[in-house]
Amino acid sequence: MKALVYTGVESLDYRDVTDPVPMLNEQLIRIESVGICGSDMHAYLGHDTRRPAPLILGHEAAGAIKGGARDGERVTVNPLVTCGTCPACVSGRDNLCPERQIISMPPREGAFAEWLTMPESNLVTVPADVPLEKAALAEPIACGWHAVRIGLETLGAEHDNIRALVLGGGAIGLGAALSLAAQGVSDIKIVEPNAERRLHLQRNCNQNAISADQLNSNDMFDIVIDGVGFASTRATASKHARPGGVIMHIGLGEDAGGLDVRRMTLQEITFIGTYTYTAEDFRQTNQAIFDGRLGALDWIETKPLSEGARAFKDIRAGKVAAPKTVLIPDHAGP
Repeated sequence: MKALVYTGVESLDYRDVTDPVPMLNEQLIRIESVGICGSDMHAYLGHDTRRPAPLILGHEAAGAIKGGARDGERVTVNPLVTCGTCPACVSGRDNLCPERQIISMPPREGAFAEWLTMPESNLVTVPADVPLEKAALAEPIACGWHAVRIGLETLGAEHDNIRALVLGGGAIGLGAALSLAAQGVSDIKIVEPNAERRLHLQRNCNQNAISADQLNSNDMFDIVIDGVGFASTRATASKHARPGGVIMHIGLGEDAGGLDVRRMTLQEITFIGTYTYTAEDFRQTNQAIFDGRLGALDWIETKPLSEGARAFKDIRAGKVAAPKTVLIPDHAGP
């Protein structure tokens, strides 16, 4: 099969690789859509030691099952593989499984390829009227859905009067904003530094997107979601979370700096790091997509998988206004 292989810092090679073979209780998936994630970009830039080259990246995938009783069934892929038996899995917090694996990280290759194998339990059926390039958004949006759910549970308040601030207008941040709205929050602002993307969010995604300098110093929010994870965004989060508020930290941009720990201590601000999502969060996100509760999801840009290296370069150069680029395999293989 053809795959887009990460071969070194800022280097991707579209080439032939060995076809995957499904193991017991796994399905072979013909990949039809796969999104480029911020974590893929971190690996591409050489910033993620968990993803050493050579490696097939990509974990935001949708496609169709090949072979067996479910042949032809259209599915989204939950890329997080867990043991199913540890205390975390049994309690419904399977994203914290100590044996967890995620595709695009050894030992599991990713989905920037024509074919992928996954456990049956990681697949969610997609209705015929939902395009697979939109269904592939389930994974990045589920990260925001999970963070919003936990944040609102932590606040423990009615959602009608909650003010929310989202840092970052990429797919993670936008997905968090859409998840906030779907879970009952109406007062939402997104801070996005890229002027072209900010305009795209305003015009095409119906979002209240602003630049950081448009935040007043005394503008406070009940919940702040950091979808970026840089020192600068953590500084913004700790400055604008209200006393007793909650910061939900999703982004993995850099690993230190930014938090005003003194203010957070004096004002009893809760900081929660949040990683991926539970299997139930993933299912709920898919259903919200299918029901239309997350909007039209028409804010993606598609490119052939064979042009994936150029897509990464364009994202790196800040040339992409769309919050999400989705790669489409051309299936030269079997």
